Amino acid sequence: METLWFVIVAFMLAMYVILDGFDLGAGIIHLFAAKNQNERRTILNAIGPVWDGNEVWLLAAGGSLYFAFPKLYASSFSGFYLPLIIVLWLLILRALGIEFRHQVQNPLWKSFWDTSFSVGSILLSIFFGAALGNVVRGVPLNKDGYFFEPLWTTFTVVPEAGILDWFTVVMGLVGFFTLTSHGSNFIALKTEGDLQKRARSIAAMAWWGVLVGSIVAFISTWSIRPQIWQNYSDHPLGYVFPLLGMLGLVGMTVYNRSGKDTFAFLSSSLFIGGMLASTAFGLYPNVLPASTDPEYSLTIYNTAAQEYGLTVGLTWWLMGIMLATGYFVFVYRSFRGKVVLPAEESGY
Repeated sequence: METLWFVIVAFMLAMYVILDGFDLGAGIIHLFAAKNQNERRTILNAIGPVWDGNEVWLLAAGGSLYFAFPKLYASSFSGFYLPLIIVLWLLILRALGIEFRHQVQNPLWKSFWDTSFSVGSILLSIFFGAALGNVVRGVPLNKDGYFFEPLWTTFTVVPEAGILDWFTVVMGLVGFFTLTSHGSNFIALKTEGDLQKRARSIAAMAWWGVLVGSIVAFISTWSIRPQIWQNYSDHPLGYVFPLLGMLGLVGMTVYNRSGKDTFAFLSSSLFIGGMLASTAFGLYPNVLPASTDPEYSLTIYNTAAQEYGLTVGLTWWLMGIMLATGYFVFVYRSFRGKVVLPAEESGY
């Protein structure tokens, strides 16, 4: 049951990154791809029907983490309280930027909230990448399974490292370029004309950042946490996950150049899913490695709830995921196709 819930939580986090990731990517390019108010409205209306639903995956993953691995939830949410508060404010800033811009018909008002939406999206993509970097690198857990991290210390990878060091910044940049390309592919899929061409161009440029950043991140991970490759040696079948990620990376540029936006978007989704699955496979059974003493690491075994609770919870989770899947199928089918810009009063 512990392994099953590890897979469930990893799956929900991956779904969040894939689905809300293109929302963040749309925000990143919002001020650069769009050259006028109509084009900015077009980008917002491309994600308008789904962005808030996509964020439900983050809430659901957090709830599942609290239920299945309560000690991990307690430790990580207390140790990461500073970046979590920053993430919370950035999520609020993005939501206000989307919902407030059309409330007052004033250029200065719209410009302010457009900037808020874009800046919030940029910083969130970097913070999420840095968060993954912290998990891969490890945190200074004590023997009780708790820790505290300042925002930064020496900016080097040491046992008592802060939230930001050179490795987590590299991972943050990988997150930024990945979501920029992912969001650009989605906007190209949902739009036409000059905006579509600019979105494709941004996706193509961001792809190089993804490629270089991924190579640097791979080498860096090999250097600071070589243990992550042990599972691949023990179970070679796990190589299917990085292989899928590489196929997605190649597909992103091939389909972008041929103008096949649907396949380019699916390829960036495959890349994100493959890389996150690769990381989860390498970490297992650890859920939060210790940078101080490996014996202090949090695993699926020393953080899980009792088996009875995990078993009963699985029944409720299955019912919930079926309802959520039905909702997402309905919403995405209802708003499939290119964006049709509504009247100013009824759109973004």
